Amino acid sequence: MANSTEPQDPEDRRITRLRVGRDGSYVKPDRRVPYGHVLYAAATLGRSPAAIVSRLTELGYDDIELPATPLPLTVDPGDALLLKADTSNLSWLEVGKPVSLRNLLASAGRQGRSPAEAARRLTAFGCPAPADHPLPETPDTRDIVLIRTEPGGEGDWLDWGAEASSRHVLQVAGTLRCNPHTVATRLIALGIRLPYVPEPGDERLLQDPREPLLVLAQETGRRPADIVSRLAELGRSRPNDAPDTREPDDLRILSEELDGRAPWLERNNVVGVRLWHILRAALATGRSPADIAKRLNALGHWLHENAKLPAVADVADIRLLETVDRSFLDGVHLEHVLRSASLTGRSPADVASRLAALGYRLPDEVDYPEVCGMLRR
Repeated sequence: MANSTEPQDPEDRRITRLRVGRDGSYVKPDRRVPYGHVLYAAATLGRSPAAIVSRLTELGYDDIELPATPLPLTVDPGDALLLKADTSNLSWLEVGKPVSLRNLLASAGRQGRSPAEAARRLTAFGCPAPADHPLPETPDTRDIVLIRTEPGGEGDWLDWGAEASSRHVLQVAGTLRCNPHTVATRLIALGIRLPYVPEPGDERLLQDPREPLLVLAQETGRRPADIVSRLAELGRSRPNDAPDTREPDDLRILSEELDGRAPWLERNNVVGVRLWHILRAALATGRSPADIAKRLNALGHWLHENAKLPAVADVADIRLLETVDRSFLDGVHLEHVLRSASLTGRSPADVASRLAALGYRLPDEVDYPEVCGMLRR
């Protein structure tokens, strides 16, 4: 029968009471001694695992977990810590029991090892990693995040051979702020199945969800319909807003700075594209506001039905609309008129009249002053 008294000798207590970071691994004679505890004691005390087992046996520790294979002659502390389980309270992996993908990746990440190297070392210690194909030879501390079903901190863990949804790939990519293609290829390398096969061209397609299809089609040489179809497979559905024919100004009017480059206009399915952008685009291209609005509509950016397009783009209108933060669904009230008047140096009456002419609703029954406001510096 095992002795239930813990050793009093300081040297022996160094074997039975180990500090593992902020945690402690303590063993008692009447309980099983985990193999991970044996290895870590040997590594930190500079002894062989066999010597640790021998001394524990002499102290009355009869139930010591050991592998079926011979004990290693020496152990590195980093190797021993691979057997530390990914739990809130310190615990050790069980010998002979297959290591979960979660524990493998957590151990590899903590010790800066690649999944393949961690799997080899754990298998040598009697904790097999049941991977059915070669694991990545490159370390990546983000691996553990990839298999969390809710990357924010809740949820379950994907295990060997599980399938991750395309939504999961996009969600993890958002958490890690990386391209979804990077997540997809790493998950495949870790043995996680996906509903699609990652392709090299996916990385470019997934780079910027606001990027116009015209840009993607131009750079990849693929038809817009093919791009839309592939994006749907990748979990990022979007409408095919690329016209059959392309016009020279398309990319220019789709860019926020009207330079044909990112940042691109963000689609607004509630209030539509800003009239301010249409007038700026008309002025920059020499086209009429109506022509710009028609082309943007064909490109997936519609103008709200309440808007009233002027025949020509005017710098004064652009300057006025720059001060308006209300949509065509909102009411423009007294405080908004006064703010625009102050910023443009126009009278409140002039501002109110012009906004009404452009289609904005001014529900307040107010006699707006004809006096010009002070121009804010």
